Amino acid sequence: MLTTNFLDFDFDNPFMNASGVHCMTTSELDELAVSNAGAYIMKSATPEKRDGNPAPRYFDVPLGSINSMGLPNLGFKYYLEYALQQQERTERPLFFSVAGMSVAENIAMLKEIEASDFKGVTELNLSCPNVPGKPQVAYDFELTDKTLSRIFEFFTKPLGVKLPPYFDMAHFDQMAAILNKYPLTYVNSINSIGNGLYIDPTSDQVVIKPKDGFGGIGGEYVKPTALANVRAFYTRLKPEIKIIGTGGIITGQDAYEHLLCGATMLQVGTQLQKEGPMIFDRLQEELTAIMKAKGYKTIADFRGQLKTIA
Repeated sequence: MLTTNFLDFDFDNPFMNASGVHCMTTSELDELAVSNAGAYIMKSATPEKRDGNPAPRYFDVPLGSINSMGLPNLGFKYYLEYALQQQERTERPLFFSVAGMSVAENIAMLKEIEASDFKGVTELNLSCPNVPGKPQVAYDFELTDKTLSRIFEFFTKPLGVKLPPYFDMAHFDQMAAILNKYPLTYVNSINSIGNGLYIDPTSDQVVIKPKDGFGGIGGEYVKPTALANVRAFYTRLKPEIKIIGTGGIITGQDAYEHLLCGATMLQVGTQLQKEGPMIFDRLQEELTAIMKAKGYKTIADFRGQLKTIA
């Protein structure tokens, strides 16, 4: 019932982890591999190992989370080695995420992936909001266009991009026009809403240390924005570019709404951090129950079929 075709492969279900959650180490990745997630993605890699921002840098809040992790990871070669080993054990395509500190770093890592035996899907993170002094590439439309142009001069393997949230209809139009120029496999929308602030009501203090408490917001707070971005890109991008919906997926109903807006795969971040990989069992049960109640036998029966008011 939940089988999802993506990249000409039938995944058992559309659920994945969001990059950055439960995917730092090979042991965490192994737990995802044996979980009931349909697929999983690795931690966004930088060329060398990064410790990230000082702690505390993640905090659970009532309707989600705030974080300023700063891209902690064990380095590009660590994840590429794991990916090459893992793909020999499974037919399921792997998702590999890269997030360099500059366009040059991203291009260098993508050239290594192109030259390697990696056969999965690469995600280029253009939207990390939590590295001090480093703006998000995807908010600079000209730079995004130039970056993708340079990448597709040499990159021939499946590639998706992770985007930040956009808040203006003109920006949806502008970014979609850029993305439609390139042979992208998918767009992942959204990353966290950047530079929110949460205050501890007891201490009158911010709850994370980096950037004086400013951090990316995830969880229930962001679902309406995530749904809007999924829908906006689903209706603007050429059909070959699929949508991975990310943001505010806590229940099966949330997952259903992302699919209704046009997502093909779904990534779970904040709630996976709170519940662990067993969340994928619950989400599948809840989504299946909703589909049965509505008389749907497959996700294709309703995906993208959001109704508007005439």
